[in-house]
Amino acid sequence: MTDSLRINGKRLWDAIMEVARVGATERGGCNRQALTDGDGTVRRIFRDWCEQAGLTVRVDEMGNMFARRPGTNSDLPPVVAGSHLDTQPTGGKYDGILGVLGALEVIRTLNDAGVETLAPLEILNWTNEEGARFSPAMIGSGVWSGQFDLEYGHNRADKEGITIGQELNRLGYAGSEPCRPFPIRAAFEMHIEQGPVLENEGLTIGVVTGVQGMRWYDVKLFGQPVHAGTTPMEVRRDPFMAFHRILARLYELGSQHAPEARVTFGDISVVPGSRNTVPEELKLAVDLRHPEQSSLEAMDAGMRTIVQEEAERANLGYQVDDEWHSSAVAFDAHCISAVRGAVEMLGYPHREMVSGAGHDAVYVSHVAPTSMIFIPCADGISHNEAEDASPADIEAGCNVLLHAMLERANAD
Repeated sequence: MTDSLRINGKRLWDAIMEVARVGATERGGCNRQALTDGDGTVRRIFRDWCEQAGLTVRVDEMGNMFARRPGTNSDLPPVVAGSHLDTQPTGGKYDGILGVLGALEVIRTLNDAGVETLAPLEILNWTNEEGARFSPAMIGSGVWSGQFDLEYGHNRADKEGITIGQELNRLGYAGSEPCRPFPIRAAFEMHIEQGPVLENEGLTIGVVTGVQGMRWYDVKLFGQPVHAGTTPMEVRRDPFMAFHRILARLYELGSQHAPEARVTFGDISVVPGSRNTVPEELKLAVDLRHPEQSSLEAMDAGMRTIVQEEAERANLGYQVDDEWHSSAVAFDAHCISAVRGAVEMLGYPHREMVSGAGHDAVYVSHVAPTSMIFIPCADGISHNEAEDASPADIEAGCNVLLHAMLERANAD
């Protein structure tokens, strides 16, 4: 019986703190962006720990790392778990790192107990999840899952023009393993929530059932630049006359799809940007999100109708540019059930929830059964040097990961 197995919380905490010393910032966070020297150092530490645990490490053409523990039937597809080791420029100690080192702690715990699994187990470290140095985010898992091709991935450049391909070669992480999906029995990613819900509700674990869909747009309104003092209001073609109605109606659109809908206006600019001239053009960045794809598509259609109607009412030209989109993801029922069963067996207070942020698990879910485990982070703060999580919550999350992986690895 393995129900009584528990991970070594102190060992996991010590591993997180040791990794956090690489790229440590003065305010207690980490700056260890993808494929920098700091990222290379942590990769070597992680590889050494994996090999000391008896794992076989492979590296693919995008620098993604896979550390394998054999099963008693190694013909079966593996159960995998992991996340990423890179950070934001002013990042914290836990975002991504928890998922990788938590999976390593699962392996160490099984080794200590002499427990074998039917299917193999693998730990994953994805390249450039953060997208802080190389855009877009999650490109390692994106190329691996077929969302981007390898040439696109290798040619992504940072602000100095240095490419991912160049840095992989410099650090020795341009691996020989083809960067493409392989059969996987189940995939798990443990992560801090990066929001306040669990902490506010006094809960320890989030059983993540999916990731909300996201759509980004640039909405442009075209008017006529005229003098602010001499032009009567009734003859103006002023983008702001439509702008305020568009905002009000889009917030109302969000309320029609509450409580899960999110409507955000993150940026605005006008041309020519002169205090005493009616603008010729107004550009508004719009971010729409919803966990149900049908609702997100309804919001998309509603937004386009609102922009058209209000632009025509104000006698303006208009344009809606699609900047980026990510469809809503519903995670695998068996993987969700494995996490839910582990939480209930362990007795941790929990709730089911949808992730508001993107993760490598989004791309992995396109090619493998997948789900996620969330733990609270202090004040919901992440991508910040003040990011914090308690040792007790980290230990609880890793115990859930341990038993979810065992359930899937030993399932018939």
